[in-house]
Amino acid sequence: MKSNRPVNLSMGQVLAVNLRSPVAIASILHRLSGVIVFLLIPVLLWLLDQSLSSPEGFADVQTHIFGNIFVRLVIWAFAAGLIYHFVMGIKHLLADLGFNEELKSGRMAAIVSFVVSAIGIIAAFIWIVF
Repeated sequence: MKSNRPVNLSMGQVLAVNLRSPVAIASILHRLSGVIVFLLIPVLLWLLDQSLSSPEGFADVQTHIFGNIFVRLVIWAFAAGLIYHFVMGIKHLLADLGFNEELKSGRMAAIVSFVVSAIGIIAAFIWIVF
């Protein structure tokens, strides 16, 4: 007799199934980018507060903080997460409206979203780090 009961899969089995699909990868990375953006918002708000406190505070942020490559990489990570989350959010909104719901068109939309996100993330890297 065949059982129709759900089976608990290990994390390795779940990843083996999901990492073959661009749609699943896009969904997982969309959640991850949302967490990254959420966690880095306090850091950027602190930088904004310091830069708006006084002209000396602005100069301090500009020279000492943004002069550090590590801080610029953190800001780029925030920008990359925001760009990716925005592009994938648009993809999800279009799916909610009924576009790209089939398997083939959903895969194509995920791949196009990856490409658009990659272009934006590379442009942000060049703009922020260099």
